[in-house]
Amino acid sequence: MGASQTRSEHPSYRDLSDKTGFSLEQITNLHKRFKQLSGDSETISRENLNSIPALTDNPIKKQIIDAFFDKRNQHKGEVGTYGEIGFEEFLMVMSHFRPPSLKTSEEEKKAMRKEKLRFLFNMHDSDSDGMINLEEYRKVVEELLSKSGNIDLEAAKAIADAAMLEVASTSMPDMAPDYFYEGITFEHFEQILSGLEMESRMHIRFLDVDTVTMRCDKKQ
Repeated sequence: MGASQTRSEHPSYRDLSDKTGFSLEQITNLHKRFKQLSGDSETISRENLNSIPALTDNPIKKQIIDAFFDKRNQHKGEVGTYGEIGFEEFLMVMSHFRPPSLKTSEEEKKAMRKEKLRFLFNMHDSDSDGMINLEEYRKVVEELLSKSGNIDLEAAKAIADAAMLEVASTSMPDMAPDYFYEGITFEHFEQILSGLEMESRMHIRFLDVDTVTMRCDKKQ
């Protein structure tokens, strides 16, 4: 299936539009980018995404790449990872970055927000147990702080522990002093980010795609 083929030659694009909310034009543009990234192959591997220059210095590079191969982000009720993904799986992940349009109803906006939050939650719940535990939270904090070059591993762990304690006290204000806080559930995660407007601000730039218009800026 070549990237230069027209929309009329892709009857499945209509189904993909229904699943993702993208227009046929947006899907065509994203298919071109997919073919560029895959080297004109039918699937994309981690190696394909790992070679993107814009991701080189991103502190959560691994989490971003893993998100594309996480079965939870396909909304099929499956857990686990793919070795490679096809265009439909790629498109489903990209749909999490699609902003609401002027025609989007309030109910649809709420659903979009929940999907975006779940996507972010899955990025940090690396063992798929439905909870971001202290070790997972530490890993994220360590990776974010490691780029500064001024904070050692022990200091990063201490910061992560203090932040998790703050999350626990915020999520469970009536928590007993001897209560063991296992980690951040999705419900707590929603609560923590309740004041953050993300429906139109959650963008993805490292694929050289503008997620507002879904137009490709340049080739990889």
